[in-house]
Amino acid sequence: MGKFKKIFTRGRVILILVALLLAIVSIHPNPWVEGVSIRAVTLNSSASLAGIESPAPNSPPMTRERIISMGNVKITNEKEYNDFISTLQPNMSISVKTNKGNYLLRTKTEMVLGDGVEQIVVEDLGLKIYNSPTTNIRKGLDLQGGTRVLLQPTEEVSKDVMELTIENMKERLNVYGISDLVIREAGDLSGNQYILVEVAGMTEEEVTELLQEQGKFEAKIGNSTVFNGGEKDITYVCRSADCSGIDPSRGCSQYEGGWACTFRFSIALRPEAAQRQADLTQDLEVIVEENGQEYLSKDLELFLDDSLVDTLKIGADLKGRAVTDIQISGSGSGATRQEAIYNSLEDMKTMQTVLVTGSLPVKLDIVKIDIISPSLGSEFVEESVLIALLAILAIVIITSIKYRTSKIVIPMAITTIIEVVLILGVASLIGWDMDLAAIAGILIAVGTGIDHQIIIADESLRGLESSIYDWKTKIKRAFFIITGAYLTTVVAMVPLLMAGAGLLKGFALTTIIGTSIGVFISRPAYAKTIEVLLND
Repeated sequence: MGKFKKIFTRGRVILILVALLLAIVSIHPNPWVEGVSIRAVTLNSSASLAGIESPAPNSPPMTRERIISMGNVKITNEKEYNDFISTLQPNMSISVKTNKGNYLLRTKTEMVLGDGVEQIVVEDLGLKIYNSPTTNIRKGLDLQGGTRVLLQPTEEVSKDVMELTIENMKERLNVYGISDLVIREAGDLSGNQYILVEVAGMTEEEVTELLQEQGKFEAKIGNSTVFNGGEKDITYVCRSADCSGIDPSRGCSQYEGGWACTFRFSIALRPEAAQRQADLTQDLEVIVEENGQEYLSKDLELFLDDSLVDTLKIGADLKGRAVTDIQISGSGSGATRQEAIYNSLEDMKTMQTVLVTGSLPVKLDIVKIDIISPSLGSEFVEESVLIALLAILAIVIITSIKYRTSKIVIPMAITTIIEVVLILGVASLIGWDMDLAAIAGILIAVGTGIDHQIIIADESLRGLESSIYDWKTKIKRAFFIITGAYLTTVVAMVPLLMAGAGLLKGFALTTIIGTSIGVFISRPAYAKTIEVLLND
């Protein structure tokens, strides 16, 4: 017991124990967590109107609101949630219990007309959920599934323009109901500029539509622009069911080869934009059609990225009037009515998003898209844990054969495990995503740590064979070698922070963090421990 007391009273050992405790608090493990976590809440949806808020971007996983039950039905995983959602009926009230409160949601419906047949469709509740995490360790895209997109500006831009573009992209995704995302500037050793986007829970098509398109929206009468997308000309874009959705007056219609559905939603213009419309319509002629309806001689044409998406007739009563409230419409098509409804509503969401956020400062080209399925990500997690356990077991076996004493082998194994926990603790604290590259960095850090601990053990044992060396000299000699190796590793990792358009950043950063923790915290503690155990 005397040696254990000496070990746990050493300053270096106390430091690593305090660091270990803080790491565990940061990781916040809870294998018994209940419910499904809310990834995002769509604006103006049933969930949003009931008071459920979308989590803050990059918030710690364990702080996110979790759904415990819906309609007195316990919800423990995604399947149970989806099974319950499939039973919803129009105008149905649902009680939702979460770990932060109770809510009452009411299903919203919309009327679809096609071939004179009315159809009531239950709208999505607006909740994007996933199986609740059991720690604060953020899983990267490789481990949780999703879409990774590497974008490149079509022309070289300044740092200010790049920052403005990234902020605009974040706003687009937030408006779309996506908060669990990573958008960051990246580059390579050749000086090329990139934007790396990682989004969980979005398809390739959705990401492409929202991010690649510049989103330059223009409403024109003739060759003159009435208003553009963004807050400069638009004060409000309706996204709720009462003023947006499938147009009840036009509905869906069948044509040779498929179906087409028309959507509509309301917007509010700033007085300056409304006045431009009044000025441009002041001198237009009034045309009376066969049905007796009166319209102006020119239409309001809607352009998205210089492509005409719809043409709206202007009623004669709007001539010369500065009207701020107008209605936007468009259409979507599909092989079936349901597919046409879905595509129409998706096109509407995209147009609404562009109208809210405005155009990107620069056009972007997609360089690469990676799609990771959630099931594949789960396999990666299991395999990574297995590899880590096998690595530690191999370390124990090899060092046992080499040293044949538990005084060196057991502290080495314990120190290795503590190093991994400390790395994960730092990652959860700074919000760094653990992906396959980061896991590779952890393995490199662990391997480097074992190498350094072997150097410490060898120097210590060599000192026992001779009276020339005292313990201070032995440890100093070992750490001279360790420090040189550490600096070499850090210098080698720095270029990787930029290489590969930032895709290797996780590997480089995790390696630097891991080796730094080892050199300054865990390896000095290991040295003090075996000093006590070997110094009989």
